Amino acid sequence: MSGITPCLWFDGNAEEAAKFYASLFHNSHVDAIHRAPSDYPSGKAGDVLLVEFTLMGQPFSGLNGGPQFKFNEAISFQIPVETQAEADRFVDALSAVPQAEQCGWVKDRFGVSWQIVPRQLIRLIGDVDRARAKRAFDAMMQMKRIDIAAIERAADGIALST
Repeated sequence: MSGITPCLWFDGNAEEAAKFYASLFHNSHVDAIHRAPSDYPSGKAGDVLLVEFTLMGQPFSGLNGGPQFKFNEAISFQIPVETQAEADRFVDALSAVPQAEQCGWVKDRFGVSWQIVPRQLIRLIGDVDRARAKRAFDAMMQMKRIDIAAIERAADGIALST
């Protein structure tokens, strides 16, 4: 093992989650499924214990640790996107809690939080013209789902339509 591998704690559905995530992202796959060699607090011998998977080239582990711990927004994964179609595809696939949508953040059916981040947004909020950056940022802060064109219009000083 080299580098840092995030380990996500699931309640018995690590394999399902890994397969779902791998189906969404390029350069992604389930690498290995490890079964428990004996009974453990949240499962029996032979149950899926650990799933190794890769998302966009980044290694992850999914541990079926049981119901003791839940995901929360303190940890999220950023997905860089280039186009509105790409942003919409990820939001549509990942968002399972519509009321949790905010500024491009979504929560999936496993409770994991994701940030859909257009590269244009990062460029705009980092603009040396701080008024332009503020307009882009303020527009993004009003959105549930990211609208790249609206953020660009706002950065250019064109009011958001309501």
